Amino acid sequence: MDNEPHRDPDHSDRVHNAAESDAVNEASKLSARLVYHVVLREGEEELERPYTSLAWSGVAAGVLISSSIMAEAIFAARLPKTSWNSLVADIGYTFGFLLVILSRMQLFTENTITTVLPLLTRRDRATASAVARLWALVLATNLIGCVLAAAFFVFTAALPAEVAAAMADISRHAVSAGAGDNFMRAIPAGVLIAALVWMTSSGDHENFLIIFVFTWLIAAGDFQHVIAGTVEMAYAVLSGDREFWSLIKSYLLPVLAGNIVGGTFVFTLTAWGQVSQEVKTGGC
Repeated sequence: MDNEPHRDPDHSDRVHNAAESDAVNEASKLSARLVYHVVLREGEEELERPYTSLAWSGVAAGVLISSSIMAEAIFAARLPKTSWNSLVADIGYTFGFLLVILSRMQLFTENTITTVLPLLTRRDRATASAVARLWALVLATNLIGCVLAAAFFVFTAALPAEVAAAMADISRHAVSAGAGDNFMRAIPAGVLIAALVWMTSSGDHENFLIIFVFTWLIAAGDFQHVIAGTVEMAYAVLSGDREFWSLIKSYLLPVLAGNIVGGTFVFTLTAWGQVSQEVKTGGC
């Protein structure tokens, strides 16, 4: 004899009114498949934006991400020299990311997931070309913005002397490792940024807090982010501490590769794997 209680599909499992239905919908978490569709739509919209808009947004993001290094330097210059001061100073690193991401500007490392999902879905040459063009444009304009910001800090008196000294120390430390170490330390940063994009697209979290925690972790873990790091690299070069071409080989290219590996080949392909059987390849 079946001892399971009888469940009336027409009455017992049904919400009683529209207000309850809305409450259930609001409380329900998006499935992985639905989060995938949210990120996919964002990527498709990015691929359809005019190149001029992308370029201006990319330059603005490169300029404004410099506030991460500036804020970190301000904190470092003002905090007492203790064993924990770097962890507090690393809070400043979150500022530029909060500004850029919440302002919906073009940050290259976000595109390692958003624009890759349309490519994984369609798998055609036209989408691959569109993704390659967008990546090249956003990366180039981000780097231009970073160099402009670094030049402003180096060649003007915008920063107080103690803050400028702290920024020089931060920049010198950021680019001090070798190419292999920089590559490996860039992979976790790529994963964290891609995870950040995925989580903020799920609608289950407070975006400010997620961005704050994940980007603070990048700084606290001494991981490498190619765009914020380019501000540090440019500062070190323009202030005469380091040589340009040596940092291209030991810093910029390895960090770029590591961020792509972490963001695209680790996180995005993993996220795609969990939904690929639930979506139709070649369309939504």
